[in-house]
Amino acid sequence: MATNTGPLGHLPSGGAIFCIIPDILFLPELIFGGLTLSLVASTYLIPYNPQAYVISVTIACFLTTFLWLMVFVCGYHHNRKSWATADVAYHGCATVLYLSASVLLALVTIGWSQPDNMFFLIYQLDIAAVVFSFLTTLLYFTHTIFSALRWKTY
Repeated sequence: MATNTGPLGHLPSGGAIFCIIPDILFLPELIFGGLTLSLVASTYLIPYNPQAYVISVTIACFLTTFLWLMVFVCGYHHNRKSWATADVAYHGCATVLYLSASVLLALVTIGWSQPDNMFFLIYQLDIAAVVFSFLTTLLYFTHTIFSALRWKTY
């Protein structure tokens, strides 16, 4: 059976990560995560607690994903199974964190949806942030599934 996940038991490095699933998903995760971060940061952070959690999750996942991408690009992982395991664990945790942040962000956005609300622009920005947040969650989930398949065959 032909796969697009690369050779069995092989973690890519260098430019090869941009040609192999799941590692090709690093860039969309960074793009959509960055869009989510910038959209949430450009609105009022009211109520503070859920919005601060959303921003914390997006910053933490953005920075960690970027560092994880650099580990793979620089070839620091040296094809060890522990790196494949860590890849699955990180993306699984990022999926759970992003899903919780997305649900909280959707809940806060519903609060802005009053018909005569004078903050309609904030409502629109929050809707866009919710969409990008759920798309980012889907990307992290897809990355987790394909990383788990790669880890299983390692």
